[in-house]
Amino acid sequence: MRLTRYFLPVLKENPAEAAIASHRLMLRAGMIRQVSAGIYAWLPLGYRVLRRLEEIIHEEQQRAGHIPMLMPTLQPAELWRESGRYDAYGPEMLRIRDRHERDMLYGPTNEELITDIFRKNVSSYKDLPLTLYHIQWKFRDEIRPRFGVMRGREFLMKDGYNFDIDRDSAIHAYNRHMVSYIRTYERMGLKAFPMRADTGPIGGDHSHEFLVLAETGESEVFYDAAILDLKLGDRAIDYDDRAAVEGIVREWTTPYARTDETHDPARFEAEVPAERRRRSRAIEVGQIFYFGTKYSEPMKAHVLNEKGERVPVHMGSHGIGVSRLVGAIIEASHDERGIVWPEGVTPFHAGIVNLKQGDAATDAAAEEIYAALRARGLDPLYDDRDERAGAKFATMDLIGLPWRITIGPRGLARGKVELTERRTGESEELSPAAAVDRIAQIYAGTG
Repeated sequence: MRLTRYFLPVLKENPAEAAIASHRLMLRAGMIRQVSAGIYAWLPLGYRVLRRLEEIIHEEQQRAGHIPMLMPTLQPAELWRESGRYDAYGPEMLRIRDRHERDMLYGPTNEELITDIFRKNVSSYKDLPLTLYHIQWKFRDEIRPRFGVMRGREFLMKDGYNFDIDRDSAIHAYNRHMVSYIRTYERMGLKAFPMRADTGPIGGDHSHEFLVLAETGESEVFYDAAILDLKLGDRAIDYDDRAAVEGIVREWTTPYARTDETHDPARFEAEVPAERRRRSRAIEVGQIFYFGTKYSEPMKAHVLNEKGERVPVHMGSHGIGVSRLVGAIIEASHDERGIVWPEGVTPFHAGIVNLKQGDAATDAAAEEIYAALRARGLDPLYDDRDERAGAKFATMDLIGLPWRITIGPRGLARGKVELTERRTGESEELSPAAAVDRIAQIYAGTG
């Protein structure tokens, strides 16, 4: 993409309404604009990051054997009355009526709707196990939306639902989701840890939240510092191998790690050596639940088991806050100059800065590098504006692309361009071809 043809309305000054880094930087970098309290338009740069996150989530969900679909944002109230949650959910749920005076709601979650779809289409244990998921915009009418996309009213969320014949099978689905989430967050460049959590309005008695440590987090967490050394990496995972999946879950959940709602001070002191005890703030970016027959019982989502008996299926739900993740990544990865995107989620793979726009040699070299990166399947952002060098560098630092190739007359006279890493600020001179090769090699390992 050429910057002269792109829509990137960056701001030079810090917006007064932004209280935390992610909100401030998303506004300044031209990623979002507020439409109403807690509701944002996602501008092209922000939208590209959302799509990157969605791609990773889809890949990891399907790698774990989960099936994508899409449910509507509006749901009939009678389904929620069946489960008993319509009145219990509270004012956060937006209730509306259509022209025929039918009660509807803008879905904050989809347990009832997916259960209705399941019960109308599945009747035998032979069709199980089954996990369906989608990525969809949702709405919760927060009393005090704040912190930009971190606590908005409208948000993009991945939510998935498993259906299993018994508790053991459903717990395996729970474990499978935990492992797939660990891998998903690692690919995004995040350290997100599963912590024992309260189930809230979703229900059930088995839940873990995934949290990213950050000073601006709304959750207070207590943990064993040993969790900081955990990494899944590139290890091969057979999601059908219950013992192997359970082993990874045990590895991640044995060290003490809990949110304040489930924190047990006595156990914390007894189990964790004093030098490893940590108390911190954290941002929730996902949560998984096993809730058994909470929805299948009242909504009669039954199947025939091997004995020919009709039994309620065991269920769980599993969410990732996709739009919230954008803010969490920025909170975890920024500096005084702007955002620092991890390679796995960056909106553009590299920036190209032409220091002397209009000069025949630098223009030709920039065009050659731009075309070479695109030929490797990469998305570069070429700053081809007729602007001073300082303004171009400031824009690149603000939007946080991991790598920058700078092309100037002096370096080009020696057959060199400058390759700069945004995170460290370190630069080296390379030939144009070598710079392209280096970036291609870096991204070859991010999938």
